[in-house]
Amino acid sequence: MIDEKYIINRIRRLCEKKNMSMYALSKRSGISQSSLSNLMKRGSIPSFFTLDKICDGLGITLAQFFSNDQEIPDITEEQKKVLQVWDSLTDRQKQAVEIYVRGMKLE
Repeated sequence: MIDEKYIINRIRRLCEKKNMSMYALSKRSGISQSSLSNLMKRGSIPSFFTLDKICDGLGITLAQFFSNDQEIPDITEEQKKVLQVWDSLTDRQKQAVEIYVRGMKLE
């Protein structure tokens, strides 16, 4: 069973991995900074809705949140390679890649 410490620690680890502050996570997730701070300090289990918003802010799915860091669920090896490169890109680079890929579909 997953406890509240797992979830809070996982949020912290993912923020560290993405070099994201709690302030940035607050802005990206749409959760107020005070609510996020209280959640982290209390160490309580967030609601499904709140955790889903946190995952959106982190740019991951709920399945990825609960998976092993070394494993991205339900994707091929080829997709894993692409996502590993994707994770290293800046927001601006990600936007450029998205525009490029959308353009490829039009051909």
